[in-house]
Amino acid sequence: MRILSIYIATSLDGYIAKPNDDLGFLKSVEKEGEDYGYASFTSTIDTIILGRKTYDWVLKEIGSSHYDNGERDVYVITRTARPKVGKTNFYTGNLPELVRQLKSGKGKNIYCDGGAEIINELLKDDLIDEIIISVVPVLLGNGTRLFKDGRPEQWLELVSTKSFDTGLAQLHYRRKRSY
Repeated sequence: MRILSIYIATSLDGYIAKPNDDLGFLKSVEKEGEDYGYASFTSTIDTIILGRKTYDWVLKEIGSSHYDNGERDVYVITRTARPKVGKTNFYTGNLPELVRQLKSGKGKNIYCDGGAEIINELLKDDLIDEIIISVVPVLLGNGTRLFKDGRPEQWLELVSTKSFDTGLAQLHYRRKRSY
């Protein structure tokens, strides 16, 4: 069975963006030649799920080839129907249903790139198997929280930790099946 992973950066106090979806704090840990394991991680996936706001930001800041490189299926979760573009699908249906369908299919693993609304909906339905969080050494004080209140308690097991000379710490957890 395919697994669904989150691979995301957050501030030490738990924000994935400053107000107005400002991701500028991520620049503080940019270092030439350092991708924090991203290329290795993405070699294990062939499907990406993300929210429309995250998709729009990446489209504007990086370009569509970041997601749709012809090798991966991309599902942008949106409320507004749009035609498919390349391998990018604009999905307006039931998110947990989509994830269950994808997980039961054949292929590599599935990557959820955010945002917080999508991640928290998947957590509510206990559909996330692995969480890889890169903690940026900054306290933002406010913005978009990675984890929202109102989800069920979930126990995780630590797979690995890694620290980098930029001060970033990466935590890799896997969902525990029994408590």
